[in-house]
This record gives sequence, structure tokens and C-alpha cells, in this order.
Amino acid sequence: MNRYFYIDAEGNQKGTFTALELKQESVKRDTLVWTQGMEQWKRAEEVDELRYLFSGTYQEAPSYPAQPVQSPGGQASYAPGIDEREQRPMPKTWLVESILVTILPFMLCGSFLSLLGIIGIVYAAQVESFYNRGDYVAAAESSRSAGKWTRIAMWIAIGWVLLFVIGMILIFGIIGWAGFSEMGNMIEM
Repeated sequence: MNRYFYIDAEGNQKGTFTALELKQESVKRDTLVWTQGMEQWKRAEEVDELRYLFSGTYQEAPSYPAQPVQSPGGQASYAPGIDEREQRPMPKTWLVESILVTILPFMLCGSFLSLLGIIGIVYAAQVESFYNRGDYVAAAESSRSAGKWTRIAMWIAIGWVLLFVIGMILIFGIIGWAGFSEMGNMIEM
């Protein structure tokens, strides 16, 4: 079931609401509504899922498949008659972590590979949007992908820091050994 935004009589955007919640909000036929996947705002009566709100008598929302739709991962994406957000909390977004593992290593090490964290940011930004739309499976998948790319960027950053530290140890070790050997040669003279 989609979640909708609408424009109220004062021209303010409100949302998000399910179709039943829109009925409680006293949305009229000519009220402009929008949901993810729509190219532009439409009048409420023009949206198939909302037409039942304006029929003469109250009817239940349009029926959905009796069987839950299976995602490629094997999880059900719709439990008939039950708002999934009441059953499940929103998956972790990974947004803060993905931003940190993208920016900090880039600033500290200058590694362009840490920019792979941007992929994690994109997936992290999708989690809340999918969840608010009622698509828990897509939200969970985006969360999983955001976590994966955030961890990849983190391990790349750790690798660059380790290489930097090892390089500094080797450079100062060689310089120190050369200086120590030179001092030994001076003492023997």
C-alpha cells in the first residue's frame, strides 16, 4: 500500500498517509496527491488506489493478493491486512557511518578509493524512503547494501592508514639506520 502526500486547502504539503488515513484527513476529489512512482501531482480521484474514497458508500480499500509477494531473497513484501511498519522497526540506515567513512579517510589520506562510500550513502538515503512508503523488503535490502558498501569503504580506509603507517616506519627506520651507521663510522675514525 502506497503512502501519499497531499496539498491542503492552504497550499501546504502534508504527508505521508495511507489511503485510509487520507479519508480521515477529509481529502476531496480535487485534492492534489502524490506518491513515489508518480511523475507529477494528480487529483485524488484520478488515482486508482484512492477512487474508492469518493464512492457513494464506504468500501474497504481495494483488495491485494491473498498471497504475499516473494522477493528474490525469499522474504514476503506484503502481509495482507497488516501494516508492516507496526510489525517491524525501520532497518538501520547507515547514513552517518557511510558519510564518515567517505569523508574522513579522503581528508586524512587522500585516497580516492574511499569515495566508494558514496555508494553506501546512496543506498542509505533510500532506506527511510522505502520504509515510509510501506515497502519493508526494499528498505531492508537498501539497508543491507548500505551496510555492505560502508564496510567496504571502512576496510579500504583502514588499509590506507596501515600502509601509510608502515611506510612512515620504513622511511624513518631507513633514515635512522643510515644516521646510526654514519655515527658509528665517525666514532671509528
